[in-house]
Amino acid sequence: MNKRWGLLLGLMVSCSTLAADLDRFHLKAGDLSVGLSQDWRQPLPGVTRALIIVHGRLRDAQTYLESGERAAANAGQGANTLVIAPRFLIESDARHEHVDDQVLRWTDNGWMAGEPSTAPGHISSYGALDQIIKHLGNRRLFPSLKEIVVAGHSGGGQVVQRFALLSHDHPKLQAEAIRLRYVVANPSSYAYFTPQRPVKFDPATCPGFNDWKYGLNKLPTYAKGAVQVEQTYVSRDITYLLGQQDIDPKHHALDIGCEAEAQGAYRLVRGHNYFDYLKQRHPQLGHQLVEVPGVGHNGDGMFTSPEGQKVLFPQ
Repeated sequence: MNKRWGLLLGLMVSCSTLAADLDRFHLKAGDLSVGLSQDWRQPLPGVTRALIIVHGRLRDAQTYLESGERAAANAGQGANTLVIAPRFLIESDARHEHVDDQVLRWTDNGWMAGEPSTAPGHISSYGALDQIIKHLGNRRLFPSLKEIVVAGHSGGGQVVQRFALLSHDHPKLQAEAIRLRYVVANPSSYAYFTPQRPVKFDPATCPGFNDWKYGLNKLPTYAKGAVQVEQTYVSRDITYLLGQQDIDPKHHALDIGCEAEAQGAYRLVRGHNYFDYLKQRHPQLGHQLVEVPGVGHNGDGMFTSPEGQKVLFPQ
C-alpha cells in the first residue's frame, strides 16, 4: 500500500475495504482517518520501528506522513519503519469534505487538549493514540517491532507533550520489550505542574493560566484515575526538538493568549523555559533538548533535518 489512507474505527482488529485506497480498522467510537506508509492489516516482519506523527493546527496529516517517510528514507530507515499519520478532523472539515457520518471529529482546539470527540461517538484524541499503540503491540502483525516513536510538531507538539503527561500505561509493550518514546517539536505551549511561570504576570488578569492545557487544573475526562502524573512524565523518554529560528513573537499560528504568554515570548524560549523548569524540579531529568539550526516553524524542516533524523531514528 503506497501512502494509503485508512480509517481507524474501533476496538476490534478487523478491517474492511471501503474503496481502492481506504481501509477500516474497527474501533467502537467512530472512524479516525490515518495515513500509512505500509499496509498494517497484514504481518510486517521487517518493521522494527513505528513512527506516529501528529499534524499541526492545519490538520494536514498527508503532509506529515510524507515528511515522516522522507525523514525515514533519508536516515536509511525507510524499509523498517512504519509511518502512521492520524488526522483529527473538526466539524468544518467534515462539512467541507462531505465525510461519512462515522468519521470522528473534534472541536477546533479540543483535539489538541485530549477532549472527547463530538461525533459520532466519544473518544479522546489521546485515547485514539492509545488504540494505535495497542494495535502496534500485536506481535502477530509486528513480530520484530522494537520501538514506537510518537512525534508531533506545532499543534501536534502540544498533543504529544500532553499525551506523554497523561497517557495510560501500556503493560504489553513493556512485556514485549517495545520501547516507547515521545518527540515534542515547536509547540506553542506546555502543561506545567505548578503555578510557577517564567514570565511575571498578574494572575488576576489571567485566571485560567493554570487550567488544562496550560496547567493541571480542570483536567480532561481522559485523565480520570491518573496518579503521580509528574513522576510518570519525567520518567518517560521525551525529547524536545526546537527550531533555532522559531523566534517570531507575532507568528500567525503562535498562541498569544495570556496563558501561553506567561511561558515566554515565542516558541524557542518557551521550550527552553519549560526544560529549565523541569530540570529545576528534577535535577536528574533524563529528557533531552535538541535545537535545529536554521529552521523556524516548519514541521518538514524539523523532522527531515539531520538533528530531527537522529532524534527520530537513532542508530
